Amino acid sequence: MRWLAHYILLSDIPARDRLLPWVGRTIYTAEHRKVVALLRAIRQEAGLRQVDVAERLGRPQSFVSKYESGQRRLDLVELRAICQALGTSLPRFVRRLQGQRRRD
Repeated sequence: MRWLAHYILLSDIPARDRLLPWVGRTIYTAEHRKVVALLRAIRQEAGLRQVDVAERLGRPQSFVSKYESGQRRLDLVELRAICQALGTSLPRFVRRLQGQRRRD
């Protein structure tokens, strides 16, 4: 439960600061769907279950489920940790993602 300390309740943020145009929208983009699809594909290629990745991260399985289903955004630090748990690096992940974008 130590990871809960890193989250801020929306009600704790003044209303004027909640209106930033980029907050809360990136999870609905095609680009975000490609990111989570690639994370899922890498996990499956590694022969790992969601619960295996969650254990490596020290997080609940629902954390993995939520980011893989697109319900949760990841920050850069979380993405790097997930890449490590999947047996890859953040630079390799980005190169693979960019390779997919070029093919599209």
